Amino acid sequence: MVKTASTVIAVEKIHMSSLALHIKPEEIDTIEKRTKYTVCIIGCGRIGILHAYLFAEAGFKVKCVDTDQTIVNSLAKGKAPFLAREVELNLKRHVKMGYLSATNNTRVAVSQSSFIVITIPVKINERKKVDYSAMENTCKQIGSGLCRSSIVIVMSTTGLGVTEGLIREILENTSGFKVGVDFGLAYSPIRGGIGQTIDTIANSERIVAAADKSSLNAASSILETITKTSLKKTENVKMAETVTLFEGVQQDTNVALANELALFCEKVGVDHLEAQRFMKPGYYSALSLPTLVDENMQEELYLLLEDVENLNLKLRIPTITIEINEEITKHAVNLVKDALRNCGKTLRRARVSLLGISQLPNMKSPPKKLVSELAKMLEAKGAKVGLYDPYFSSDELVEIQHSVKKSLTEAVEGADCILILTEHEHFKRLNLRKLKVMMKMPASIVDFKGIIEPDKVEREGFVYRGLGRGVWTK
Repeated sequence: MVKTASTVIAVEKIHMSSLALHIKPEEIDTIEKRTKYTVCIIGCGRIGILHAYLFAEAGFKVKCVDTDQTIVNSLAKGKAPFLAREVELNLKRHVKMGYLSATNNTRVAVSQSSFIVITIPVKINERKKVDYSAMENTCKQIGSGLCRSSIVIVMSTTGLGVTEGLIREILENTSGFKVGVDFGLAYSPIRGGIGQTIDTIANSERIVAAADKSSLNAASSILETITKTSLKKTENVKMAETVTLFEGVQQDTNVALANELALFCEKVGVDHLEAQRFMKPGYYSALSLPTLVDENMQEELYLLLEDVENLNLKLRIPTITIEINEEITKHAVNLVKDALRNCGKTLRRARVSLLGISQLPNMKSPPKKLVSELAKMLEAKGAKVGLYDPYFSSDELVEIQHSVKKSLTEAVEGADCILILTEHEHFKRLNLRKLKVMMKMPASIVDFKGIIEPDKVEREGFVYRGLGRGVWTK
C-alpha cells in the first residue's frame, strides 16, 4: 500500500497517543516531560513567533506554520527581524537542535501536534470591513488535520461569538469531532504585535476562556508553562471576547486623544514630550504617545463597530477614534510638505526617504502596510520615495513595492527630506554634520518618534518638523 499524505494523517489521528485534552499540570511540570508534546503555531507574525520562542524555551517541540514562504525560510534559519540578538541566538539553537521547525503545510503540522495555537490576525479589508476569510481557511485546514484529544487555542482577537460560533463550527464540521468531547477549544488573546516582547507576553495578565472545563483546564495548564503571572480563567467565552475588545478600544482611544493633543501642541508652540514629563505621574502613564496607525492596528475598534451595527446600536467615540487616527497619516504628509516648503521646495520631484519599518522590542513602529500607504500618498503628490530599514534586506521588503535602499548612506544621499518612523538606535545616532554633506541642502528632517532634539537639527541648518513637537523656528 502506497502511503499518501492523507493516509499518514488518518493513521496519526488513530494512533497518536497525545492526551492533551485531559492533561494535568504535573504531566508538563518539567522540561523533560514537555518534550513529549508538540505545539503548532499557526501564523508567524510577531505574536506567533514570540509564542513559538516561549514554548520552545519551556521545552516543547514547536512547529511554526505560515503561508508566506519568506517567513518560513527565515524561521528555518532561526531568524526573525524584530528579535533581540540574544533571543535570536536562542531561536537558532532551538532550530539546530530540532526543537523548532517551520513549514507552510498546516494540515500535516496540525496532525503532528497536541496543542494548536492560532495567531492569524483578523483582517480589515479595503472597504474597512472585518474579513474572516483567512481565519476560515485556516480553521478548515486545522480541522482536516486535527487529532483526537488535541487542544486548539485561539489567540487572535475576534468579534463577539466568533470563537464559539464560526471557529467551532468549522473545526467540528471539517474534523468530525466535537468540542469538549473529542478535542478542546479555548480563547486566550494577546493584543497587538507592535511593542510586544518576550517579557511583556510572559508577564501579561492574560485571560483564558473555554465553554467546557476540560478545554479550560488543558489550555490553562500549557499557558501556565510560559506565563509568570496568574491566569484569569472563565467559562464565559463571549465575556472574554468582550473584555479583549474593550481593552483594545480603550488603548486606541488613548492614542486618538494623544494624536489630537499633539496637533494642538504643534499649533501653540509646545513640545508634547516635555509637557508629558511635567505631568503628574498618574496622568503621564495614562496618556499614550501620538503615533501613526492603520485599520489593522485598530482591529478591536472595527470588530466592536461591526457587532454594534449588527445590534442596530450606535457608538460615537469608537467611530471618532478611527477618524482621528486615520487623519494622522495625512498629517505626516502635510508635515513633510510644510518642511519642504520652508526649504524653498515642493513635494513634486522631491526625494523623501522613510527610515524605519521593522518592529523591535519596546518599539511602537508602524507596520509595513502603513509605511506602504504613506509612501503611496507621498508619491501621489509627486515625491520620489525611498525606504530603508537596518533589520530588513531589500529582498524581504519586495512586497512593499517601493524603492528600497540597501544602506542608510544610499537612503539619505541626495534626499531633500528624511522621515523617521522608528526609534532604532541607528537613527538615534544620526550624524547631522555628515547628513548635511550627503543630503541635498537645504533639507528637512521630520521626526515622528521624537528621537532627535529640534534645536540640534536646526543648529545644523536643517528644517525640523515633529509630531506634536511645536517648537521649531524655521
